[in-house]
Amino acid sequence: MSIQAIAKPAASLLSPNDHALVLIDHQAQMAFNTKSIDITNLRANAAILAHTGKGFNVPTIISTISKDSFAGPLFDEITDAFPDAEVTDRTTSNAWEDENFIARINATGKNRLVIAGLWTSVCCNGPVISALEQGFEVYVVTDACGDGSVEAHERAVARMIQAGARPITALTYLLELQRDWARTETYDVTTGIAMKFGGAFGVGIEYAKAMLGAH
Repeated sequence: MSIQAIAKPAASLLSPNDHALVLIDHQAQMAFNTKSIDITNLRANAAILAHTGKGFNVPTIISTISKDSFAGPLFDEITDAFPDAEVTDRTTSNAWEDENFIARINATGKNRLVIAGLWTSVCCNGPVISALEQGFEVYVVTDACGDGSVEAHERAVARMIQAGARPITALTYLLELQRDWARTETYDVTTGIAMKFGGAFGVGIEYAKAMLGAH
């Protein structure tokens, strides 16, 4: 007997109201030693995440490590999206060991988390593996993470996937939340983010709008 297809998305696809976004330690000092991705690309991908969270009203937790004494300010791309956001500063490299951070996770009421952070093998890996062990469903935005070497980044990503995390990229995250161009309430949000931070894809959208009047 043949299987009958149904016009229904997979439960594993992300929607704006089914998860919390967690951005960890996208700070100046953490970027100094990031070698696995070009910093310009990293900042653009972090911007896509932050502005997508803001534009789609996703509960978003921003956390830093020793902001005033060690790791320095957050990327402007994140503070531009959330100028008045509560930022949870920590001393623990694994945010999941910080009580204030955990209180904010629990306050979202979400069992599904989308996480990115610097560095991949430390400040991202720790909370991802800890959350998975406690029963959370976790997506890791791998191109909004970075590490001191390609090897360190890739091994951390592999370790998180082996533990059950689902890898995703920043632009995929944006487009997965939009998913249907007929969703007019977030169409301008999606295309606006893509045009500003989405590289060649965004340039294509801008061209189509300007030259072809595309909508």
